[in-house]
Amino acid sequence: MAVTYPHGFRAGTAACGIKAFTAGASAIPSGQRDDLCVIHSSRQCDTGGVFTTNKVKSASVVIDQLHLQRNRVQALAINSGNANACTGAQGFRDALLMAKLAADRLDLDPDQVLVSSTGVIGRYLPMDAVKAGIAEACANLSDEAGEAAAKAIMTTDTVPKTASLELDLAGAKVRIGGMCKGSGMIHPNMATMLAYITTDAAVEPGLMASLVRSIADRSFNQVSVDGDSSTNDTFLMLANGAAGNAPISAGSVEAAFLEDALVEIARQLARSIARDGEGATKLITVKVGGAASDGDARTAARAVAASSLVKTAVHGGDPNWGRIVCALGYSGAELALDRLHLKVGGLVVFERGTGVDVDLAAVRRAFEQPEIEIVAELGLDGGRAEAWGCDLSEEYVRINADYTT
Repeated sequence: MAVTYPHGFRAGTAACGIKAFTAGASAIPSGQRDDLCVIHSSRQCDTGGVFTTNKVKSASVVIDQLHLQRNRVQALAINSGNANACTGAQGFRDALLMAKLAADRLDLDPDQVLVSSTGVIGRYLPMDAVKAGIAEACANLSDEAGEAAAKAIMTTDTVPKTASLELDLAGAKVRIGGMCKGSGMIHPNMATMLAYITTDAAVEPGLMASLVRSIADRSFNQVSVDGDSSTNDTFLMLANGAAGNAPISAGSVEAAFLEDALVEIARQLARSIARDGEGATKLITVKVGGAASDGDARTAARAVAASSLVKTAVHGGDPNWGRIVCALGYSGAELALDRLHLKVGGLVVFERGTGVDVDLAAVRRAFEQPEIEIVAELGLDGGRAEAWGCDLSEEYVRINADYTT
């Protein structure tokens, strides 16, 4: 059900052949899949967003940061196959035109539309195709098209990534939905991909902006596929108030419940990105406890999930737990080596400063499972966090060696 699960949100999609144009083809191939979507809310949304920390930002990121300042968003226009990054002044004109094209079709102002792009860097958007695609998507908006929208934003993803839930909040049934894309160029320091969460909760202005960074830190910023952060990474949250509840204010009990639900959706989406990493065959979950702070726990967990040596050991089923201890040590998080406790797949492999007498064949079998859980207790305080990653395979190299061809 994805982003159209909450009341008041609709989606439309179109097949523009953007990948073909980006690669230099002259026509849209037959059977081309959808590569553009428009999300529309019946009401103005309270919106928050966080974006890539890469100093090289796509035009869409810059435009969105400007449009968010007025906080009157009502639509999204998203394309896949072309990043519209490193495209100079023309790229900015094209991003603004995407917003205007959608706004004109939906009877909005351009600054009420946010735009996102994902795909190959350094190529101009085929705007004639994009114009036709936006018109088609806006003409076919439906509250049943959430899954189609999730498919339209995919690049090297193998599956669409969606999540949804419903909760009782402030005297009303409130719905939350989400979608994301991400398979490669995924690494912490927000954002990590394209991700969108919608809700029909009514909130006081500014609440989504006050929550979005913390939610990203506990979900999308804890994913690492390959150590690269994209030029286009975007995470947006939109609340349109269609549930009819009393507006939720910052610091209230209701705000805490809503935040927990938003984190749950974000974590489901984040895990789906790690599971579908380019060439991935295994999902790695890293749980860290006993840290000096939650921030330290996040740092330590990310280091393990991002380690190429850990990823390759997992891929090969090599029971080399020393790589995990090494990553914890260089992560920058404080730890007490004499109290460090490490488990892999439920098996204790390290405690009290040294390895334990463990059945390495059993550890190997744990590494060979489709999901591997690594649990580290740092022995200091109550800080806790999780991170998610995947193995690093030969297929990852093939995918990225041939990405533009």
